[in-house]
Amino acid sequence: MFSDTIAAIATAPGEGAIAVIRMSGEDAVKIVDGMFDRDLSKAAGYTIHYGTIMENNDPVDEVLVSVFRAPRSYTGEDVVEISCHGGIYITRKILRLCLANGARMARRGEFTERAFLNGHMDLTQAEGVNDLIRAGDGINAKSAVHSLKGSVRKLIDPLADAIVQILAQIEVNIDYPEYDDVRQLTEEELLPAAEKWLKDIEEIIRKAEQAVLIRAGIKTVIVGKPNVGKSSLLNALLEEDKAIVTDIAGTTRDLVEGTVRLGNVTLNLIDTAGIHDSGDMIEQMGIERSLKALENADLVLLVLDSTTEPDAEDRELLEMTKDRSRIIIYNKKDQNEIPGTVSVSALNHDISALEKAIEEKYAAGIRTASEDTLNNERQIGLAGEAANAMRDVISALKEGAQPDLVTIDLQRAWHALKEITGETGRDDLLDEIFSRFCLGK
Repeated sequence: MFSDTIAAIATAPGEGAIAVIRMSGEDAVKIVDGMFDRDLSKAAGYTIHYGTIMENNDPVDEVLVSVFRAPRSYTGEDVVEISCHGGIYITRKILRLCLANGARMARRGEFTERAFLNGHMDLTQAEGVNDLIRAGDGINAKSAVHSLKGSVRKLIDPLADAIVQILAQIEVNIDYPEYDDVRQLTEEELLPAAEKWLKDIEEIIRKAEQAVLIRAGIKTVIVGKPNVGKSSLLNALLEEDKAIVTDIAGTTRDLVEGTVRLGNVTLNLIDTAGIHDSGDMIEQMGIERSLKALENADLVLLVLDSTTEPDAEDRELLEMTKDRSRIIIYNKKDQNEIPGTVSVSALNHDISALEKAIEEKYAAGIRTASEDTLNNERQIGLAGEAANAMRDVISALKEGAQPDLVTIDLQRAWHALKEITGETGRDDLLDEIFSRFCLGK
């Protein structure tokens, strides 16, 4: 498919024991053969060759050259990888020789893009490559490996096949109308099939949203009235003195952020200014930012003082967050522990009850995150498009529409599913996805 040969350094920049320069394209072997002191012209695929890279008969470095012949390579093309000593100068020197002898510099993600365009992986598998590189924990790594093995396609293909079956039933009715009564066809076959399909994809979307939340980290906002212990709780969770703690109410005037891993859950924490009526202009600005952070939160940690009865400000916060995903925390348990509540002593870093509550709250999501699911907002959004198209189908059928009139919406659903795996799609979308990869991948 491609007439040019690309090259890039495939290992992280900096000094190291080894570095790898990767090339892919029809001239990859020829280019390296012209700068290597061994004959590679007839080298078989999946072989490694020891020798020296040369420039004008002068040795540059002793290297190992790995040869992968098309189509049995990462990109589906001839691929050569030069493993050299990991010095910055030497690595760049060998890359420059590759470019001088006919290769061009690869774009970010271009090796994986070629693998996709050459049919060696679908788009979800390509995204899995990048996810695996960027994985910061076991859950994300496991999910990425599932993607590499085609887990998303296993979810999507049955749904796409089911749409084809529904379309086939409609086509048969159009071609041979005498065989089926239209109303009977709709009520006994098409409508039940469409409703089951919608139920299946809604469950896939629900699980995917849970899993993406766990993998990306839960946007968590700590709220409460002034001087209730919010900053102490943030410091206890982070195990560092990130926020200033004093006995003076209203110390926190701006958002203080941090990230913490609790068991299998990552919290992206935001400590907010105490929410209450204030005549202080600067403090009021902090409160407005707190309210905005609260609107965007996935989880609210509402902190109350266990040594006092809830007052009007506490009750207002309880009302404000009643429809949000939240955990109500009673701080200062060292002074007064309230049975049956999530009680902590933030100042003494005694927050085990909160850690347990978070694990329990997201237990289902943790399990789901390790299963086969859709893996990002792009995939979930396209699944949502497909679901909306099927809702239009169901609505039209219930209103008595002729079956052939819903084929356009069925095709919309099918195309949205196929765009998830990249079998149909837009060039600008592909450019956006692969530009997020590192150079050499």
